Amino acid sequence: MTDILIKIGKKEVRAELFETTTGRLISDILPVSSGFSTWGDEIYFKIPLSAPLDETQTDEVQIGDLGYWPDGNAFCIFFGKTPISSGDKIIPASKVNIVGKVLDDPSIFKELKGESQITIKRA
Repeated sequence: MTDILIKIGKKEVRAELFETTTGRLISDILPVSSGFSTWGDEIYFKIPLSAPLDETQTDEVQIGDLGYWPDGNAFCIFFGKTPISSGDKIIPASKVNIVGKVLDDPSIFKELKGESQITIKRA
């Protein structure tokens, strides 16, 4: 696993990238900085990586999951329901690879949705 920091505004949130095919590819391109978008309680942004679905692909995620969305070449942070979630299930726009997990309380991202820049770097 690779320990990372997700910085949005003045806040830094601890997380980890898993030793998966896509998790390693993301680790290799760090640090990355970008503007970001939100979709419900998901933050996502394009990263300089093009990778297919891998062994971790799923169409249902958990709060605190970090994902890579191949359809948008995007890094995703899931901290609540998306507009297409159903009941207690958190549903991404389409399948994502699970690449890591937020170690701190993921609900902090609800307070950071109004910020404009994100940086992900190794801890």
